[in-house]
Amino acid sequence: MEEPSQLNRAIIDSSAGAISGGISRTVTSPLDVIKIRFQVQLEPTSSWALLQKDLVSSAPSKYTGMLQATKDILREEGLKGFWRGNVPALLMVMPYTAIQFTVLHKLKTFASGSSKSENHTNLSPYLSYVSGALAGCAATVGSYPFDLLRTILASQGEPKVYPNMRSAFVDIIQTRGFQGMYAGLSPTLVEIIPYAGLQFGTYDTFKRWASAWNHNRFSNTTGEDNISSFQLFICGLAAGTCAKLVCHPLDVVKKRFQIEGLQRHPRYGARVEHRAYSNMYDAVQRIFRSEGWAGLYKGIIPSTIKAAPAGAVTFVAYETVSDWLESLN
Repeated sequence: MEEPSQLNRAIIDSSAGAISGGISRTVTSPLDVIKIRFQVQLEPTSSWALLQKDLVSSAPSKYTGMLQATKDILREEGLKGFWRGNVPALLMVMPYTAIQFTVLHKLKTFASGSSKSENHTNLSPYLSYVSGALAGCAATVGSYPFDLLRTILASQGEPKVYPNMRSAFVDIIQTRGFQGMYAGLSPTLVEIIPYAGLQFGTYDTFKRWASAWNHNRFSNTTGEDNISSFQLFICGLAAGTCAKLVCHPLDVVKKRFQIEGLQRHPRYGARVEHRAYSNMYDAVQRIFRSEGWAGLYKGIIPSTIKAAPAGAVTFVAYETVSDWLESLN
């Protein structure tokens, strides 16, 4: 098959990335909402943490476990509560994944000398990690304001402080200025480099292993095309899980920067005051001192449960849509 032109290739990558990101975000939104509620809660989020006397706060915890949080959100906000902030999330994730996959494919094309995806399989694992990290950085900077709005809307609960995305945007500009739309960008970039690198690097590694396993099992066929959708799903599942387990504490720090100084109904506990943390290192220290190790891993269970299918759905949807768009040329 003739290689598509650079413009067509960019359109294919950006379209497939945007569609896959939108599908993944919508499917996993309930887990993302629960994760964010845990991450921005200053009080303990588990019964185990509540038993530690040195970490007990004067205020009761709103959420103390996934099941309890699910029941509370459903009772107080209805099913729509699990998709709170999904509009800015889609506005964030669709350009994010579009930029990410476009930059990733461009870097792999440069490294391999070919724009065909099948020719990228044998690239060095180190190139896969570096390409994923650079693509993640580019995508983060391009879509960050929507990520911040998504966090604010998903964390506020009921009754709403901000009725819609526009009111949240106006309040941020008035209270923080334009730079407020990029609050928490530094820890996000520090997080995304290892996260995106691990996600894409391990995904490519698992794909190579799956291809080699298929080749050994079915000696009459070879190549990446023999990897089934189920195998791609498992590769994405494993890649998303590995990346999330390593990088979760930085995601907690990012969320705290994103919501500091913003209004929140008292029923959801103490809020993060304006300029509560002077920098990323200070934030890690303060969270550790006041909340312990558990504080840095708040939301890890829903985050991991979400990251695995999110990564799997994203990669499978991207490969499927990309192959379909290529067949149209």
